[in-house]
Amino acid sequence: MNEFIINTLSLGSLYALIALGLVFVYGILKLVNFAYGEYIMTAGYGLFLLGTYTPLPWWSVMLLSVALAALMSYLTELIAFRPVRTKSLTAMLVTSFAVSVLLQNAALLFISPRSRAVQLPAAFNQSVALLGVTTPLRNLLTIGTTVALLVGLTLLMKYTVLGIAMRAASDKFSTTRLMGVPANLVISVAFIISGLLAGVVSVFWVGRSASVDPLIGFTPLLIAFIATVIGGMRSLVGAVAGGYVYGLLFNVLSITLPASVINYRDAFMFLIVILFLLLRPEGLIRGSYTEERVG
Repeated sequence: MNEFIINTLSLGSLYALIALGLVFVYGILKLVNFAYGEYIMTAGYGLFLLGTYTPLPWWSVMLLSVALAALMSYLTELIAFRPVRTKSLTAMLVTSFAVSVLLQNAALLFISPRSRAVQLPAAFNQSVALLGVTTPLRNLLTIGTTVALLVGLTLLMKYTVLGIAMRAASDKFSTTRLMGVPANLVISVAFIISGLLAGVVSVFWVGRSASVDPLIGFTPLLIAFIATVIGGMRSLVGAVAGGYVYGLLFNVLSITLPASVINYRDAFMFLIVILFLLLRPEGLIRGSYTEERVG
């Protein structure tokens, strides 16, 4: 039982960060950013390139890779999304698809279409005894990192001028801008935070397989969609809750499904999502929402 709890908390923590990164942008722009998975891929290739071809210590490689994901997120907002922000929502969605495909093909062309091994510190392969069970140390690192980030983001959003402005913008963007809050700054910060979260996710996601490839961001993006549908696409708290619920359901299915259908676990998850859409389309936690276009 203790092992199940630790595994669920670890998986749920990772999924919570994945969902939170997607909702940070959606909360303000009402944009589902399909390029979010490629920010995870960018950090993964940062781990590979910096870890393989530079003498930097691993903690420096990790920080630079996370910063690279944040930079990529900011640049896509500046170059790709900002020019079409005053257009239709369809234009924004098409742009996010285009950015996703562009980044994937850049990795295919300039790095390799094949999976590349990533050098990881010994801590990712170590196990520790906790509550009478032996668990990988990376599980505890995932939980601890998630808790620290959630606390930090909570303090940022509640007690800083920037955080208050972002919360106001997610509630009523037009009114917030009329009150003097710079729109570009708020949106850029949302993209930067989304990229930072993607970079942190990448460290632990790559740490599970010690490899990276151009399509590594697809599964996290899919998880983000499912988790936010469960928790609530319009709520940061809902995104976190959805991530933990997703982790719980995933682990429950892993131990209850017969071995003959375990490979179809994702299909069962989509059935659960359909039920949520039918019975509670706003998710577990209803967020504030006003239908308006951001320009």
